[in-house]
Amino acid sequence: MRFNTVIIGGGLAGLTAGITLQKAGRSTAIISTGQNALYFFSGSFESLEEAPQRITDLFTEAGIGLHYNPGVRLMPMGTFRKAVLSLEDISLFPEPKIGNKALIVSFTGYHDFFCSFLAEGLEKQGMQCRVKLLNLPELEQLEKSPSEMRSVQIARTMDRIWETVVREIRILLRDEDTVILPQVFGLKDTSVPSRIRQGVPAQVVFTGTLPPSVPGVRTQMLLKRRYELLGGTYLMGDEATGAHVHNKVVHSVVTQNLGNHFLEADNFILATGGFFSKGLKSNPFEISEPVFDLDVEQAEDRSDWYNPEFMREQPYMKYGVATDPALHALSGGEPYKNLFAIGSILGETRPDLGTGGGLALRSALAAVDEILKPDEE
Repeated sequence: MRFNTVIIGGGLAGLTAGITLQKAGRSTAIISTGQNALYFFSGSFESLEEAPQRITDLFTEAGIGLHYNPGVRLMPMGTFRKAVLSLEDISLFPEPKIGNKALIVSFTGYHDFFCSFLAEGLEKQGMQCRVKLLNLPELEQLEKSPSEMRSVQIARTMDRIWETVVREIRILLRDEDTVILPQVFGLKDTSVPSRIRQGVPAQVVFTGTLPPSVPGVRTQMLLKRRYELLGGTYLMGDEATGAHVHNKVVHSVVTQNLGNHFLEADNFILATGGFFSKGLKSNPFEISEPVFDLDVEQAEDRSDWYNPEFMREQPYMKYGVATDPALHALSGGEPYKNLFAIGSILGETRPDLGTGGGLALRSALAAVDEILKPDEE
């Protein structure tokens, strides 16, 4: 099978690249192992210094609303983190303060949303908090199995009973100016979060839960659907296991499911993620990239890979594959001519492209622009 571009990795970076190339009339295939970093997505993006119209347009066309409002977002522990662009249902604030009094609402039997930690964090910043659990009959069946009381399973139910939740909140509400809810709304019906906000006579803030992330899963589904509607080939549940390379040019990749049928292309994009997605692997002696054996920027001494204080920033999380300025991946210090590396597999090797979700989006568009350059000359 031959394509213009084969993308290895079906997360945020890979789908952004795939959608943009398909819109430009290029044929693409995405190889996706399945779960990716979008399942941990907070719903907001860092390191996008100015309103990114290309990104906003791409998401809007996929049915995903965004709003640009540089500031901070509320974290699950009651702290705040810088963000500039977010999904419509994720609030951004100009400063780390969201109100004076908060009603924090969760659900009986749901243990992936830490109300007490959230309240403690906000109270340290001078906010009064009250925690209440809703006992909803519709969730009783899910409570019988702890594996069912996860965010995505609950969200499937919440899309149907959100009006009940609003009624219960209105009964509980006293003089609080803010209601904080877990991000378990709007999995399939993206209008639900805004409807909740319209029905509650206070500011409503949705904040994160343990994975999987409902905003992340929703974003993955909508971007994938958009990509396939544009004619892209999405190979779900497959994995690139090797490549055919000659003189620093990749000719094809081998996948686990396709056997002797190779994926040939003019260009290849590596968007396999970091350690979580197995885009990077390690042993006691080195950190490596398993498909193309790319150069990985890392400390030579293993003792420098980590900080013994577990809760501190860990150096190994900054490591990533090396690239030239145009994002061509390096091997033996030399760039592949038609292989680009994007997203979190870069670690912090490209500070010019930002971090987190911002890195995924900016590096994807930068690589696509390089691939499309011949059409512009």
